Amino acid sequence: MLTFLSRRLLGLVLTLVAVSLVVFLVLEVLPGDVAQMILGTEAREDTLAALRHQLGLDRPAHIRYFAWIGGILRGDLGISHTYGVPVAELIGQRLAVTAPLAALAFLMSTLLAVPLGMFAASRRGRAGDWGVMAFSQIGLAIPNFWFAILLILIFAVWLRLAPAGGFPGWEAGIPSALGALLLPALALALTEAAILARIARASVLETLGADYVRTARAKGLSPGAVMWRHVLRNAMIPVTTVMGLQFAFLLGGAVIVENVFTLPGLGRLALQAIFQRDAVVVKDVALLLAGMVVVVNFLVDLACVAIDPRPRVAP
Repeated sequence: MLTFLSRRLLGLVLTLVAVSLVVFLVLEVLPGDVAQMILGTEAREDTLAALRHQLGLDRPAHIRYFAWIGGILRGDLGISHTYGVPVAELIGQRLAVTAPLAALAFLMSTLLAVPLGMFAASRRGRAGDWGVMAFSQIGLAIPNFWFAILLILIFAVWLRLAPAGGFPGWEAGIPSALGALLLPALALALTEAAILARIARASVLETLGADYVRTARAKGLSPGAVMWRHVLRNAMIPVTTVMGLQFAFLLGGAVIVENVFTLPGLGRLALQAIFQRDAVVVKDVALLLAGMVVVVNFLVDLACVAIDPRPRVAP
């Protein structure tokens, strides 16, 4: 077990180092002058040079990279060029929206997809199976931003049951804050649930054909007992792996959905920083999002080991 954890932790660290290098190099080769974006096109060259020196843009690239990483390790994420405040403060404010949004969407997609996949597998070739597959096909074909617009039209405009956008803040109370996140989370969850339901169905169907399942049925166990006691645990291994991968798609989809619902989250902050050429914010947010994905996949590896201990001894 210790060897397994050591390998996974080493992979986590190496992945974060590789991501940091890619993020830094991509931003270094992008066209545009940060100093000119801040001061405008009419700024004098000596003023631009002074600002570049103040921001450290005149230093060699490798010096800037190690200074950036060293600041992150010390908890200093730098100062935003656009907002003039510490990036850590900006990220903390926006993370209070994006993290609950992603967690709520993740929970909703899992609670919707796994039962649907099990239901479809237990009724293979019948109307229930066709209905679930039709739902998943529609979910795969329609992008989440279209779902977002449709949900606003139905629940905010026609039924007036939910706000069309904005976020009141957690100080307004948990019910109000969660109410503002409900529709965005549903828009994110529907697409991911469509994918996960198909994976769950295929995994359950494969497990239903195993010898130990036939033995359980031969012993006289009810279909429900066979499904919940023998099939579900083994079928959840590939499903859990896909769930970890889907977290990355949830974070990516949040960039668009947050803009549709005008939520002040990390996705909206990243998009604004890209438009404003705020390289410090873009680098920190990109590394944070990548780190969240890597950590979630690490936790998924641990969950798979808890479900099935055999990977501990895998090469």
